[in-house]
Amino acid sequence: MIKPAILALEDGSVFHGQSIGADGLTSGEVVFNTAMTGYQEILTDPSYSRQIVTLTYPHIGNTGINDEDIESTRIQASGLVIRDLPRLVSNFRSVRSLDEYLRAQNVVGIADIDTRRLTRLLRDKGAQNGAILAGAEAEGDEAEERALAAAREFPGLKGMDLADQASVTDIADWHAGEWTLGAGHADFVGRERPWHVVAYDYGTKHNIFRMLTSRGCRLTIVPARTPASRVMELQPDGVFLANGPGDPEPCDYAIEAIREILETGTPVFGICLGHQLLALASGARTVKMRQGHHGANHPVLDLATGHVMITSQNHGFAADEATLPANVRATHRSLFDGTLQGIERTDCPAFSFQGHPEASPGPHDMALLFDRFVSMMAARRQAA
Repeated sequence: MIKPAILALEDGSVFHGQSIGADGLTSGEVVFNTAMTGYQEILTDPSYSRQIVTLTYPHIGNTGINDEDIESTRIQASGLVIRDLPRLVSNFRSVRSLDEYLRAQNVVGIADIDTRRLTRLLRDKGAQNGAILAGAEAEGDEAEERALAAAREFPGLKGMDLADQASVTDIADWHAGEWTLGAGHADFVGRERPWHVVAYDYGTKHNIFRMLTSRGCRLTIVPARTPASRVMELQPDGVFLANGPGDPEPCDYAIEAIREILETGTPVFGICLGHQLLALASGARTVKMRQGHHGANHPVLDLATGHVMITSQNHGFAADEATLPANVRATHRSLFDGTLQGIERTDCPAFSFQGHPEASPGPHDMALLFDRFVSMMAARRQAA
């Protein structure tokens, strides 16, 4: 049964389409993602918390939903905007359709709108606060006004600390490794892993943990607010700073903990929000980006080697290269807009990367970052 839906933006733009997923009202920051595949991973990425994701590829849902390609325990995006939802689903791993998945998790979406027009609007004006109203409530003269009001009431992500909300609440171990066809995710329970890594969870994508585990890391996952003293009590060989949603600057608890850990000389590796938090802990500043980076085809330059890598990106904030102190070196830069993509400390073993190396768009371009982290832990142990 076809139900109406409305997408409204804070600038007054209104799109009418067809409801997919659950009925209801949702609001958030509307962004566009240029990836052609991976909608399941995108929806379950905690970095998309409080964001409505527009997918620019026209046909979304072709391969359905499976039980393996998820990056967290549930859908994290506030809503989904697509051009076309195919009637047929075809994939040997599929267990349900995208529409069924959205409805089961009470996530609101809209299809059958001109996503090209919407993408151009977001490109020209920057990310917009917006709202989706779907189902019976999207009918009638007052529906547009209700959707517009919800869009304008959303406070925006600037100044919003979401890492604490996206984090685990208790310390836990992790045992799953990388996925292989026919075997699923490797189980490392009881298997020797020489490196003990304490991972701060600010809203982590699970494949980051899997790639670390497959490289011999025994992971202890800790909540975002865990003090540095508690982390060091666990005697880690290295500390990992995860990705996550929201503005990094309000996360003073994380910035202070990272600063204290850096003083111990323990190897530190950060990804996405973890990269921004490492920059802040090192004395740099972060900025809200006009559009952000969301996609699986972003070229990034390695400043040391001159190599260009294809990366997956999902961030609306960035570390400001102009504010880097003398003991922080830029290592990677975006070839789309020149924004900072990687840093390393020159006075202690710590580095970070803005994109998502675990998403493997290259597909193996960025895997060396995980190997570098392991090498840093090995070097410190040997020096001891």
